[in-house]
Amino acid sequence: MAVACHHLAQCITCHAWNADQSMIALCPNNNEVHIFNASSAANSVWDRVHILQKHDQLVSGIDWGPVSNRIVTASHDRNSYVWSLEGNEWAPALVILRLNRAAICVKWSPKENKFAVGSGAKSVCICYYEQDNNWWVSKIIRKKHTSTITSVSWHPNNVLIATTSTDCKCRVFSTHIKGVDGRVDAATSFAEMKFGEQVVQLDFTFGWTFGVKWSPSGDSLAFVGHDSTICFVDNVVSTASAQTLSLHDLPLCDVLFLSEKVLVAGGFDCKPMLFVADDKGIWGLLRCLEDVKPSAQDMKSSSQFSEAFGKFYGHAKYGTSIDAVGQSMDVGHAHDNSITCIMPLPARGSDVVYSFSTSGLDGRVIIWELKSITAALSRLAI
Repeated sequence: MAVACHHLAQCITCHAWNADQSMIALCPNNNEVHIFNASSAANSVWDRVHILQKHDQLVSGIDWGPVSNRIVTASHDRNSYVWSLEGNEWAPALVILRLNRAAICVKWSPKENKFAVGSGAKSVCICYYEQDNNWWVSKIIRKKHTSTITSVSWHPNNVLIATTSTDCKCRVFSTHIKGVDGRVDAATSFAEMKFGEQVVQLDFTFGWTFGVKWSPSGDSLAFVGHDSTICFVDNVVSTASAQTLSLHDLPLCDVLFLSEKVLVAGGFDCKPMLFVADDKGIWGLLRCLEDVKPSAQDMKSSSQFSEAFGKFYGHAKYGTSIDAVGQSMDVGHAHDNSITCIMPLPARGSDVVYSFSTSGLDGRVIIWELKSITAALSRLAI
């Protein structure tokens, strides 16, 4: 259920947490990154402590390395910066991307010695630090993609990367870089593949693909399509077998594995949806998670854009009169506009994620908590 709701901006593009979840970085739909002191407590007050200002256009991706405590950002200005905390200030380091189109998304690798930037230039930049020259450089995967890369996700082995694109496909590539990846990485069979070589192409949707994520073990991955589908793929790197679920609701935007058999997804329907796999590995939708009623002040601060979207939403989906629809969603929902980003809030020493956060176009960050996944599922009706 939703345990905390914080309205931090008129619109939030993306967000990321630090290692101990005491701080959150987000983009309020402009060229800045705002950092807040945060807490998962329901009645906590979040104070803004830093504003990162270096980009010239919209910041489209943020990731915060839990080990290095470095923040990486990507922007429509075709640049990416790695931010390091020096004293009380965040110092930026420019990354050489060599892009001629906008940077769309960014993710640190599990070992944080590389990060990936997806772009509108039909390419993925794999960036790493060059000690001799004291700068961040990139190698570019230019093959196969025929349109914008919408999301990237690293396999736990630190070598494979999955991408989704507006060419309606999901792909997996090898990113092994000699001199950057260690001997343990080199021992994997994928290290024998050349950098940028495609491992598999998954073509299971008829719409743009988004929000790809690997399961904790790396045996499975999931991604969503703009045709209101969600795909679950097992044994990705050997004999891939896929399950595609067609939803009756609006398209999803992002997904997150809570465990090997539990996944949460969110998108244009403004509510997180819980998916589970049975003992045979068959995935199915259970239901939307519980909602929390926003405060009167929170409802009052909804943007005019959010109200206009609500009228269009009701008219398009339910056939109601435009003048008869007020809020984007019914009063009582945690989000009243699209969910664009889902981030885990893992507990230390646990392989299962019991808490996660969502942010969306309504400017809210919502913290959701499942104290016991087994208990929660037992209360859900199919």
